[in-house]
Amino acid sequence: MKRKRESVETETTARTKPCKHSENDAEHITTETRETDSNINTAIGKMDNHLLADYVAQRTKRFGEDLSLVELEDMHVPESAILDTSEWNQDRMAVNLPDFLTHAVQRHGVSTDLSQAPVKPGSPHTLVLTGAALRAAELSRVLRKFQGKEATVAKLFAKHIKLKDATAFVKKTRINIGVGTPTRIIDLLAERALKLEKLERVIIDTSFLDRKNRSIFDMRETQQPLMQLLNMDELKSRYTTTGSPVKLIFY
Repeated sequence: MKRKRESVETETTARTKPCKHSENDAEHITTETRETDSNINTAIGKMDNHLLADYVAQRTKRFGEDLSLVELEDMHVPESAILDTSEWNQDRMAVNLPDFLTHAVQRHGVSTDLSQAPVKPGSPHTLVLTGAALRAAELSRVLRKFQGKEATVAKLFAKHIKLKDATAFVKKTRINIGVGTPTRIIDLLAERALKLEKLERVIIDTSFLDRKNRSIFDMRETQQPLMQLLNMDELKSRYTTTGSPVKLIFY
């Protein structure tokens, strides 16, 4: 009997013993802690920058079946580009995004006033990327607390807004925070309406799950444009620079 109890205790200790991150840790955490009742994947908030980099790499490989190993490696997002916000312990719901953004700016160690916009039109200091127009509209509403006369929280998505109208709006508007979908933001960059030289951070709305329990990284039609955007030279070259770095922040 004593030997059996010792065996159970040994087994329990082995299960609870801390270990280093393994290649599949991000996948295990995501699977085990996903909660669909609130449409929030609580796993994302528990991941540090190492696990998040693994998570992104797994999703890139999943939808990049036609890519070579060299091409996959070239699309890798370095963990140094990701701001670790795992210590922030509130639910990552839409209503909490303003507080999270304020926390992330402090965590980043920059003195940006989120309510101020760069003087040059179409040059936000913050971009918020999400997978759908309705979600982007919801996030832009809660972020209006940072809007003022000379600073606009801009909706950058395609639903009900033609590209030519969006282009004209962005070209003449001082924007502090842009909220939209990767595809529309890529289009606005191609039109040279949106500019990235003043950009300091990209918030990726990763915790949100749609009705089919999918995040922005779980659908080919959103994951691929997102990775295309994150791997643009004008962003990627600034992930590791000390001059004017851009941080990726997962919400």
